Amino acid sequence: MKFYVTTPIYYVNDVPHLGHAYTTIAADVIARYKRSKGYEVFFLTGTDEHGQKIEKSAREKGMTPKELADSVVVNFKKLWERFNISYDHFIRTTDDYHEKTVQEIFKKLYEQGDIYLGEYEGWYCTPCESFWSKSQLIDEKYCPDCKREVERVKEESYFFKLSKYQDALLKFYKENPDFVKPKSRMNEIVSFVKQGLNDISISRTTFKWGIPVPFDQKHVIYVWFDALFNYISGVGYGWDEEKFKKFWPADLHIIGKDILRFHAIYWPAFLMAAGFELPKRVFAHGWWTVEGRKMSKSLRNVVEPNRLIDTYGVDAVRYFLMREVPFGLDGDFSHKALAHRINGDLANDLGNLLFRVLTMTIKYCDSTVPSPNNDRDRELEELSHKVMEDVDKFMEEQAFNRALESIWDLIRAANKYVDTKAPWSLAKEKKINELHNVLYNLLETMRIVGVLIYPFMPEKSLSLLEQLGMKNAPQKEDFVWGKLPPGTKVKKGKPLFPKVDEAKIAQDVEKEILEAESSEELIDIEDFSKIKIIVAKIISAERVPKTDKLLKLNLDTGKGIKTVVAGIGSKYTPQELIGKKILYLSNLKPRKLRGILSEGMILAADDGKDLYLPILPEETPVGAVLK
Repeated sequence: MKFYVTTPIYYVNDVPHLGHAYTTIAADVIARYKRSKGYEVFFLTGTDEHGQKIEKSAREKGMTPKELADSVVVNFKKLWERFNISYDHFIRTTDDYHEKTVQEIFKKLYEQGDIYLGEYEGWYCTPCESFWSKSQLIDEKYCPDCKREVERVKEESYFFKLSKYQDALLKFYKENPDFVKPKSRMNEIVSFVKQGLNDISISRTTFKWGIPVPFDQKHVIYVWFDALFNYISGVGYGWDEEKFKKFWPADLHIIGKDILRFHAIYWPAFLMAAGFELPKRVFAHGWWTVEGRKMSKSLRNVVEPNRLIDTYGVDAVRYFLMREVPFGLDGDFSHKALAHRINGDLANDLGNLLFRVLTMTIKYCDSTVPSPNNDRDRELEELSHKVMEDVDKFMEEQAFNRALESIWDLIRAANKYVDTKAPWSLAKEKKINELHNVLYNLLETMRIVGVLIYPFMPEKSLSLLEQLGMKNAPQKEDFVWGKLPPGTKVKKGKPLFPKVDEAKIAQDVEKEILEAESSEELIDIEDFSKIKIIVAKIISAERVPKTDKLLKLNLDTGKGIKTVVAGIGSKYTPQELIGKKILYLSNLKPRKLRGILSEGMILAADDGKDLYLPILPEETPVGAVLK
């Protein structure tokens, strides 16, 4: 049995953050589980190192793009080591074998007519390295993914005939309804494809940092065409055919929901064209906020992964990320919630149970696993069988939180079993056979718990099992009742999960967040001095045709007439604005909106629900400067 799981390859123009850790831990959990169940597993992760952003960032830092990539890759590898990520191969898109594979496939698709040379003109987002149609833009000028302003570009480009594969994709989705998970994401993809697919640009001429088109050196291959093929080059295609044949197709691509379109539409179409089998599943998980706030650069420090490990321990963080939110939905990272999970689930439920069971075994059985009798009760044994079956089912569905909930059902049942059976009373009453049965049931339950938590918390699992006298990591044969040999010596170790001060953590984090948000909002006087805001008078106003909220305003600035397109038409009519004096940002770069050159911006207040235009007194001089 084989299992091939991947993360996306992470862009080296960023530092490793919570989202990267979340995806990679999830992939590690499923990889570890499959290995423990007897599968031969290949787990691939890596870095995406080409593209315009890398070239630009490297230039700004006085480095070559490869030097920049080399410096960032180290950070990812170190973090994955700290998180106990058990990947089998780390691919870099600058690796020779990968570049060779991408060029070979590009050339093949060109020769068979699936790639052709044309000219692209459209809206381009440099940060996302993505082209968009006008209808996809927000307010006709902002990228729908990152919300940054796009630019109009025109260049010669090689195109992939995506439109050719529209019907084949829809047929594949219908025949493989679990190809995209969660189901809601599959519905989104099907709906998108049904609207019609356009051919996509897959080369660039405006920068050089990329894999050259093999037969046209002035073009480099589009970063997404390049990056997606890591999933076959990384598993041996072109350099280890035996490995490739063994593991391809991928069983599971784990990604963030923001890159689903590339993995669920472009990637299978590329594979169809190149003659490869398609992956079995693409799972798109959700995004994290931080303490109820959208994650920003300043808040990232509050949840910097290395810092989380230093504060809470690696397995506590792994547990929280897999337990707190159903995989596939958005979630909120809260230090208070993490501390509560540590004290409740981990320290009280699990850690204290292990301590109690070992303490009674040491006291009543001379630190030795007792022999059970035939007349022992089967309560925990039967529940253990059910939990193992449930965990297997939930892991197949990537329902990591439900798998952990099932394991904790067993842990809570064992805690209740201790209180109900009261081994201390059995010892006092000299009911030795019953006492041995109860303690064996508890010890064996703890062993099964140790086996089941191993994919999620490998360090703590091995520590737990070692205290029970078990030496090895969980294997396929350990997923049955009765594998703890009587006569085994047990010993108490350090507490699995020391408790943390929840109140102090909540107080400290809230203070830090407020400081971070305040520092993010502060600017220097030099920054403010760059902005020129003056008083202007609206001398004419009219609605922009075929829009609901755009108004074309002509402004008297005291030094001439300027035209501005403003999105205030849902609140104000053109007639009521004529003659009003307002605040005008005069040194903003002009930008065309709906074919109208907008020469600046008027200022309005926005409370998230409505707009409020500051109307200045009539006596305010036109051209007066706001200071």
